[in-house]
Amino acid sequence: MAVYFFYGDEDFNIELEIEKMKSKLNQDFIAMNFQVLDNPDYVSLITALRTPPMMFGEMLIVVNAEDYFLSQKNSFEESELSDIEDALKNNPTLLNIVFVVKLPRDEGRKLDSRRKLYKILNQYNAQEFPVFKTYKTAEISAWINQRAKKKDLSLKNDAVELLIEQIGNNLRQFDCELDKLKLMAYPEKIVTKKMVEDIAISNQDLFNLTEFIIKNQKDRALLEFQKLIDKKHPLEILSAIQTMLRKWIIIKTKASSLSTMELSKLTGQHEFVVKQTITKLKNTSASVLVDLKQNLFEVESRIKSGEVLDIVSEVEIALIK
Repeated sequence: MAVYFFYGDEDFNIELEIEKMKSKLNQDFIAMNFQVLDNPDYVSLITALRTPPMMFGEMLIVVNAEDYFLSQKNSFEESELSDIEDALKNNPTLLNIVFVVKLPRDEGRKLDSRRKLYKILNQYNAQEFPVFKTYKTAEISAWINQRAKKKDLSLKNDAVELLIEQIGNNLRQFDCELDKLKLMAYPEKIVTKKMVEDIAISNQDLFNLTEFIIKNQKDRALLEFQKLIDKKHPLEILSAIQTMLRKWIIIKTKASSLSTMELSKLTGQHEFVVKQTITKLKNTSASVLVDLKQNLFEVESRIKSGEVLDIVSEVEIALIK
């Protein structure tokens, strides 16, 4: 019935679009009328493209096609590409096909438009889903408000501004925070800045904790950690610190060769935040940051694998190790 080509480095928006399409299918037969294929070979792909749906309404097939574009060689022979092109032109009634290429985030990679497969797919409802630029706060605000509306929620302007200040341009994290804010606001439907402050870990909170660790001020680091676990689960705090450390390492190792605007694009942070970070990390070596990140990664892995009984104590030990 229709062919779509979704690509870009904002995978969350791609997933939302597919979920919207999936919701329109007959939910009683969702196991039969919805399929996901991961980089199928020629035989599997052409079979899927030519398979008419059953008698349960429209069918949706999602083809994850990263390998077709991101590998060094072409995935299909010329004759196979001709067959694929023919199958798409004669797409069966009630069959919807979505080719998806999720590009690595923050790497600036683009699809090779010279490839024949790109030229074929680009004819069919092609749509790029790029990551929002961190400095385009109006676009990010609009997305947050739109997403909040779908959750039957409304945010004050200063609440939106604070979310952006703390999160940057991570749409998946915004969505997660909106779910938490909805629970906090219930039975009301309006989110205030105070609510955001109550549940969110600010960059300053994380910096304080990490700074105390780096300076070997263990008692102050543990006190800061205790404050944070009132807002977040220890694993969420670990994840937030890991994300922050990754950005810090990028800034610390590349600040001498890249502009603050370029660093902003690499880290997904506002340029003002990048400048602040450069100043804060002036007397901290990259090796210290790398060692801390590795240490926290190890304890996070142990927790997720079920090896840890007392998560809080384990994280505390890792922080002051």
